[in-house]
Amino acid sequence: MEEYLSFAIGIAKYAGELMREYFKKENGIEFKEDRTPVTYVDKTINNYLINEVKKNYPKHSVDGEEEKYIVDSNFVWVCDPVDGTSMYTRGIPVSVFSLALVVDGEVVVGVVYDPFLDDMYTAIKGQGAYCNGKKLQVNSLDLGDLGCSVDYSMWNNAKYDTLDLVREIRSDAKICQIGSVAHAAMAVASGKISAEVFPGTSHGHCDIAASKLIVEEAGGIVSNFHGEDQRYDEDIDGAIISNEVIHKNLVKKITDIYDKPKMM
Repeated sequence: MEEYLSFAIGIAKYAGELMREYFKKENGIEFKEDRTPVTYVDKTINNYLINEVKKNYPKHSVDGEEEKYIVDSNFVWVCDPVDGTSMYTRGIPVSVFSLALVVDGEVVVGVVYDPFLDDMYTAIKGQGAYCNGKKLQVNSLDLGDLGCSVDYSMWNNAKYDTLDLVREIRSDAKICQIGSVAHAAMAVASGKISAEVFPGTSHGHCDIAASKLIVEEAGGIVSNFHGEDQRYDEDIDGAIISNEVIHKNLVKKITDIYDKPKMM
């Protein structure tokens, strides 16, 4: 697994250089069918990953947010080249690169890179999670505890309306919205916040596959909206990314609210 981690870090460094180079520059922004933005940087990083996988691991697949390379393999590199593209195009430096190696649906290697702070978050299954070599640990704050913060994501065509949950917990936690689910997940892994609630479904695994492993190796839990585990080589059913203490409370509240999926 060390070889795969080294490969992922190399891709992350390339991605970070490109993200910094084009930050606040003309970046060929376009809008996809779901009305979310995509840029030259997103596409170039995704394409670079595919070429490097073909060269180094031709029997592996790539499932990227912007482009795929599919072969008959149980090894899949799952990538979001720029997580938080909307913020990136506005010149707000919160976007990160995310890459995971998923084997039979399970994440075994994960890398999330913040190119603006030069923070490299890494994990190998069973070996802990680290940022620039320093071991990570989630916090133990629950809803109602002083200092408890919960980040949430939302957009116009999400399956779940996370504002319903925000209204439910706003008196028990500081509510924030970082603008990148993977960046927020790294804040969970680092103990800076207690949870991230992510309504992503279609392509949602690309956003959080690496985060799944890093947060859990830091002592946290990542599940779908109903507290169940899920595969990370296919679409997901939302995600609760949190420490173990708050997780049960969030699952209960979310299950009560979203027993039947509620459209935005």
